[in-house]
Amino acid sequence: NCVRLHGKGRKERICPLWPETVLLLKRLLERQPRGPTERIFVNRYGEPLGASGVRFKLAAYVEAAAKTVPTLRSKTVTPHSFRHATAVHLVSAGVDVTVIRSWLGHVSLDTTNHYAQANLETKRKALERVGASVSSKKPPSWKRDASVLAWLDSL
Repeated sequence: NCVRLHGKGRKERICPLWPETVLLLKRLLERQPRGPTERIFVNRYGEPLGASGVRFKLAAYVEAAAKTVPTLRSKTVTPHSFRHATAVHLVSAGVDVTVIRSWLGHVSLDTTNHYAQANLETKRKALERVGASVSSKKPPSWKRDASVLAWLDSL
């Protein structure tokens, strides 16, 4: 299941949805029926939500959620927070950066590589995949020989 998004620069793209998101959208559409080509999120005039409308709605939902999770009040939650968190989780899950680029609608891989900064957990998993164990390897014999090291330093 997927959704068509209209983003910055009037760019349109199709994005996959998590099964949980599909269920939530189905519930919403039961309460607020829409045709297959109609926009789901609109303002009170029936126009598509702009960036400020999305931020306004998100702030209202964060405030409502903060009644249950008070620590949310000290957090800055923006639409970009969701993009960033999704990208970081996809990178951590080992998803190829070109797939993430397409998902986020980036033209350049350079923009997407911002999210690809490997976190510690990702690095640890990479080491496990190649079977590297830093602590169990002895240094090569030439590194243990002081005369060889001195000779190398003199070069």
